[in-house]
Amino acid sequence: MSNSKQRVLFICGSRNQTTQLHQVARELSYVEAFFTPYYGMGVYELCRELGLLDFTIMGGHWREECLTYLNDNRLAIDVRGQAHRYDLVVTCQDLVVPENVRNTPAILVQEGMVDPIGLGYHLVRRAPRLPRWLASTAATGLSNWYTKFCVASEGFRALFRSRGVDPNKMVVTGIPNFSVCDTFRHNNFPFHGYALVCTSDARETFKLHQRRRYLKRVRQMAGDRQIIVKLHPNEQFERAKREVSEEMPGALVFTSGSAEEMVANCDLLFTEWSSLALVGLALDKTVHSLFNEEELRKLVPLQTPFAASNIADVCRSVLLGESDGGAKFLQASPLRRVVREGAAA
Repeated sequence: MSNSKQRVLFICGSRNQTTQLHQVARELSYVEAFFTPYYGMGVYELCRELGLLDFTIMGGHWREECLTYLNDNRLAIDVRGQAHRYDLVVTCQDLVVPENVRNTPAILVQEGMVDPIGLGYHLVRRAPRLPRWLASTAATGLSNWYTKFCVASEGFRALFRSRGVDPNKMVVTGIPNFSVCDTFRHNNFPFHGYALVCTSDARETFKLHQRRRYLKRVRQMAGDRQIIVKLHPNEQFERAKREVSEEMPGALVFTSGSAEEMVANCDLLFTEWSSLALVGLALDKTVHSLFNEEELRKLVPLQTPFAASNIADVCRSVLLGESDGGAKFLQASPLRRVVREGAAA
């Protein structure tokens, strides 16, 4: 590397995505790091300004929460990456690739669970010119824009490969917020032994969802256990709370707090396609979701305290122009779990 610091732009998103990328940035103290909320250019920016993207990580409370976090942590902000030229981009998602970074080396970091395959995915696969956001996170990784894609586990590597992602670009590193799940057991949440329901923002993101039928089924499966409902932060809270009170009398409803800690204290966990199902399985909970349990267990992220360091090593390798995806740095440490190149499979 040259004596001057190389610049890295971290394109953040939800709080989960933002905190994961912040952890990676901490491991890259030798670079000049800048952060931005998730963004697009041109028509995307116009739609954001008009409030049409408030249900996505590009706008609304997602963007405001991201900016609040960045400011609270006194991180250098470069909104839409317009102030500098960058040596590397690290992003939480590739459904939209901004024009001003398309020619910059990039690292894609898996955010967590991805949506199941649906009509949007098949449309995008058959007509690549269609915008990938039509498939939601089911199309994660299909841009092929990035240099390397850091994924949570061998199971996810296989899943992404089956969906058309280039296996030569994937590196199994773990992902910071889901690779040390045992730490969630140490918490101050006052309840234990309950059935936990973690809802989705399916309706807010225009997916089919029969909430009342779902709540009735969960109530039957929960038996005599106390039911606690943690609402998705993107939901319309008042509507959701009204539905819970009518279908699950006596259930406790939370709109904030650590969902991971709630998972750690529960006996039964009910989700649809949430990343929290992975947390539940990592903590040996009984999990009911829309995914096949056997397949879901294969996806559980590597449980290692070195996930952020692993991803940082991949970043370092790309900054140096190397092609090994960071394996050299990982192998140099006897305490570090060595990541495996997707091409090794």
